[in-house]
Amino acid sequence: MSSLVDKIKSKATGKSSEPQQQQQQQNEPSFGILPHPAKTNDPRDLEPPQPGGGLNSKPESEAFHARDPHVPSPQVLNNLPPAKSREELRARAQELNQD
Repeated sequence: MSSLVDKIKSKATGKSSEPQQQQQQQNEPSFGILPHPAKTNDPRDLEPPQPGGGLNSKPESEAFHARDPHVPSPQVLNNLPPAKSREELRARAQELNQD
């Protein structure tokens, strides 16, 4: 019955309802499902490196990729002055803190 009414309307107005339906379908938004870019459950994985982020901001300067501790050569070790005692260090600290 609705098709009969549509035919009568289209003859009376000179327009058909089919192009309107097509326009409505074209104007409707379409949605799709995309995969999430995260590889783990850690939200920090999605953040880009930030300036001033410390040692973890650049992979080439990370703390875990540091070299071995510096061991001075025997020549440098032999030229060092002898270690000062606690009393000498306390006297020097008081001398420096008087100002």
